[in-house]
Amino acid sequence: MALLELRNVELSFRGPKLFDGVDFRIDPGERVCLIGRNGTGKTTLLRLIQGTVEPDEGEVVQSQGVRTTLLTQEVPRDLLGSVFDVVAEGLGEPGKLLTDYHHATQALSEATDPKDQREAHRRLDHLTERLESEDGWTVHHRVESILTQTELDPEARVENLSAGMKRRVLFARALAGSPDLLLLDEPTNHLDIASVAWMETFLTRYEGTLLFVTHDRMLLQKLATRIVDLDRGRLTSYACDYATYLTRKEANLKAEAQQQALFDKRLAAEEVWIRKGILARRTRNEGRVRALKEMRNQRAQRREIVGQVRIQNVEADRSGRLVIEAKKASFAYDDGRPIIQNFSTKITRGDRIGIIGPNGSGKSTLLRMLLAQTEPTDGSIRHGTNTEISYFDQLQEQLDGEKTVRENVSPGTDNLMVGGRKKHVLGYLQDFLFTPEQAEAPAKRLSGGEHNRLLLARLFTKPSNVLVMDEPTNDLDIETLELLEELLLDYQGTLLLVSHDRAFLNNVVTSTLALEGDGLVKEYAGGYDDWLLQSKASEEPVATAQPTKKAKEAKKPKSQADPSAPRRLTYKEKLELEKLPEQIETLEAEVASIHTTMGDPDFYQQSREKIAEVTAVLKQKEAELAEVYARWEELEA
Repeated sequence: MALLELRNVELSFRGPKLFDGVDFRIDPGERVCLIGRNGTGKTTLLRLIQGTVEPDEGEVVQSQGVRTTLLTQEVPRDLLGSVFDVVAEGLGEPGKLLTDYHHATQALSEATDPKDQREAHRRLDHLTERLESEDGWTVHHRVESILTQTELDPEARVENLSAGMKRRVLFARALAGSPDLLLLDEPTNHLDIASVAWMETFLTRYEGTLLFVTHDRMLLQKLATRIVDLDRGRLTSYACDYATYLTRKEANLKAEAQQQALFDKRLAAEEVWIRKGILARRTRNEGRVRALKEMRNQRAQRREIVGQVRIQNVEADRSGRLVIEAKKASFAYDDGRPIIQNFSTKITRGDRIGIIGPNGSGKSTLLRMLLAQTEPTDGSIRHGTNTEISYFDQLQEQLDGEKTVRENVSPGTDNLMVGGRKKHVLGYLQDFLFTPEQAEAPAKRLSGGEHNRLLLARLFTKPSNVLVMDEPTNDLDIETLELLEELLLDYQGTLLLVSHDRAFLNNVVTSTLALEGDGLVKEYAGGYDDWLLQSKASEEPVATAQPTKKAKEAKKPKSQADPSAPRRLTYKEKLELEKLPEQIETLEAEVASIHTTMGDPDFYQQSREKIAEVTAVLKQKEAELAEVYARWEELEA
């Protein structure tokens, strides 16, 4: 039985319908990813399911007693109190009782006056009785369990936490209410790589039902059991992985384009017929005339595909071979806390460098130091010749919210020089999917994704041979992300990129600077996956050359092997290792076959029992495949 169903839902806010006769259902245990272009209504759909938005037509039907919780993109600015208190709020009234008990315990520990102590004791005794009578200790244990699972300090003050940790607290609060359906709107947005990896691992093990929106393609690929595409007010379900979805989506769009071309051809022929009939003053076939009117109506109601962003970078003359050189550069605040220590590197023309590290580790500081916007407290930074730098700022300080979109891109003039050609600013903004109405509206009205698109539009009006981008991927939809990737891959200049998007780093950069704490910056070849492998390898224990230790080891009998050293495979294990690739290939083929079966629209016309049976087989095969992969990695190591 479905947890939730949308039946013929329609909704609009001035303009084309966000949802035009939408039907949708989600079953227990599913992990559904909702994807679509910026502004298509993904967040609105989550709010509609949550119940904070009402449809214009149709209905949202939930099963009896279903609890739904929404984790929004935004972190509330008024989030105050201890982590324990904020997480307990997710329990409703029982959570308020826990919070009162928590405060009473704290008040008793802080009371020094005997009168205050007696009053605190009375209040604590009263709350203890209530907890015991209302099964409050079970609820208390649940909050503590969630705090343990989410690795949060219950006594920490939320207002003192980083934005990433605040999002983790809100995530824990959402879990506290034991929702049957957990709605997540961009759960990894603005998280650092370590937090994204933690979130991914947690959600992969989560046994509840998920409906989530994300632009993180690695999270989507690993987590989703089904993808639902929101396009021009309609929902289309794809029971497959992301790579297969892309192929099927392209095929569907191609088929749609062919059907529309055939329809337009028929409509044009009928328009010729009606005109000739009028000129000849013949008696018209009224049925054919009515059919023509209906065709005209259908053509008028057609919603065209949202265009793609057309990004064109204006490259300046080539820089010198050397772009930036750092020699033992360090930076520390006045309190002496080191941010960057003894950092040396040489960046040459054409390098594409990713910069990663935890939130607050100093990535933006490192960028500003390399760009000579911040002076190092020690060491030196030298720039090469003929460098033209364009800087994408994650804090969006370059935009004036009170000015219009067009004024932010082209102040004081209607024309721009793009790629050596003059172009009107409104036409240029349309390349970035801004309508003429949006171009004349204040920039402060834009959504997060539109804000970043405007920054990109402004950035690419300026010639450059060094691109510096600090978190350019936040809030961008997946299609724009992939187009930006293509642009950066074709860029002939030098790129410095701060990003927490793992797939973006893998696809774009050729080397990585990792901030590893205490001011240490290490350089690795390749992107995120390469950094992950190399950093893990560097953490493996290395034997030290201490004579005393060697002497001790020399006294050991030869039969006593060093437990830390890798052992040889047994004959049985060697045979097992040889057979594993064949097992993997067989299981992958079986999984792919089931995905193909489930991707057929007729598959969902069968009984629920049959669908559940095939889904269970798929989960079993995927689990077997994961186990075989794990065993293969174990024996290979």
